[in-house]
Amino acid sequence: MLLIIWLALTYLVAAFPFGLWIGLACAGVDPRQAGSRNTGATNVARLCGTKCGAAVLVLDLLKGFLPVMLGAAFSDSWIFLSLVGLVALLGHMRSIFLYGRGGKGVATTIGVFLAYSPLAALLAVAVCVFVIRRTGYVSAGSLALAATLPLALLATGDTAYIPVSLVVAAWIAWRHRENISRLLAGEEKSWRKTS
Repeated sequence: MLLIIWLALTYLVAAFPFGLWIGLACAGVDPRQAGSRNTGATNVARLCGTKCGAAVLVLDLLKGFLPVMLGAAFSDSWIFLSLVGLVALLGHMRSIFLYGRGGKGVATTIGVFLAYSPLAALLAVAVCVFVIRRTGYVSAGSLALAATLPLALLATGDTAYIPVSLVVAAWIAWRHRENISRLLAGEEKSWRKTS
């Protein structure tokens, strides 16, 4: 029963739309109505400024990190902790407070995998940052991070979480399907562009 309650609490906490709240509170902007119409850190940063975007990034990361870390205090089952991570992502991506809408899950994914395997997560983040710096596309970096996670887990020996990393990679790719289409068509908006 405790584990079920924890999963429910994880969903509710992860479903809280920090991007919407910060956009409205700090800049009077509803990120669902402008830019990419996404409540994630990238869109909030574009619409409301880098500081607002950074705040959303940290809070969305904690949505994934804290439930897994605290859940590990009363269960060391990799199956349970994998479910906690997936439920955190579900809450963020399909928020009850946003009528089933939400962010694309990259920051929350980083938080989840920092709790699972800090080294693997940092390796994937390094690849993400490298790709963003080289291409100028946050979406390309996000996809690179998702694709790198299973390999990084394999390299670091944290193989128990490879199955959940494959699910997450597919999920993030699906959430970025429009970005993928724009990348292939050369129409994706670069982070370097200000207009």
